[in-house]
Amino acid sequence: MSKRESIARYNLVIKKLRKHPASFAEISDYLSLESELQEYNFNVSKRTFQRDLEDIRSLYNIDIQFDFSRKVYFLDLDEQPDVNERILEAFDTFNALNLSDRLSNNIHFEKRRPQGTENLYGLLHAIKNHLQIKFTYQKFWEDELTKRNVEPYALKEFRNRWYVLANDLKDNQVKSFALDRLTDLDITKRKFQFPIDFNINDHYKYCFGIISPNGHKPQEVILSFDPFQGKYIKSLPLHESQQILIDNEDELRVKLTLFVTHDFFMELLSYGENLKVIEPESLIKDIKNSLQETLKQY
Repeated sequence: MSKRESIARYNLVIKKLRKHPASFAEISDYLSLESELQEYNFNVSKRTFQRDLEDIRSLYNIDIQFDFSRKVYFLDLDEQPDVNERILEAFDTFNALNLSDRLSNNIHFEKRRPQGTENLYGLLHAIKNHLQIKFTYQKFWEDELTKRNVEPYALKEFRNRWYVLANDLKDNQVKSFALDRLTDLDITKRKFQFPIDFNINDHYKYCFGIISPNGHKPQEVILSFDPFQGKYIKSLPLHESQQILIDNEDELRVKLTLFVTHDFFMELLSYGENLKVIEPESLIKDIKNSLQETLKQY
């Protein structure tokens, strides 16, 4: 059996079990049907199927368990639900990209620069083993490249960009570095002491995006959206602290507790006339000033 057939079979098994748990007989029937449809031989013995489960776990980090009471196989996503959901998303993308050569006129990709994901594995290795790293970095607003020597703490994703959160040894400040602007990664053999009081979830608890202002306190922000925009805000909350205060045919009013950073301010401006800031007064004033300055451009 070819490696291509094996990979395709793994994908079919995952696809089948994502819909609902299934017995080995049901999975076998499904693979038999797909064999006829795709003109491949996906049929396997139970022993080979058990090896497939190990391969799936190794390749995709997707764990398939057997429920002895119901005698069915199922995807075990309980341990790390957020991570596993992203793995399945990546799995879907992987399968779509595998078809892209045959569907070049049916898939339109966003034109953008690479995200720097080739360094994800190396950075995770350095974080896990507490190894200092060196790299070349270019800020958005500067043309000059700089050499950085840092202690990596964690990785964070925001708006389809990956960042490494690290202690910059130049000034001992914790900073975020975008992976798409990071090159020449060098994982050194020099160990560092990971701070016992650092937790990435606590670090970003009150943050919108990646900016975490030191010394500031989070603020309560109350926003009112029109009903149409409110549907999007309910389906994709602005922040994990979001609480719904009013939800009717006139408005969606929510409360957030977070740092009012530049990233958050620009996000609010993007909603235009669909948003009204209710509190705090200082934010209302800043929004008004920004809109007045914008009008001066015309």
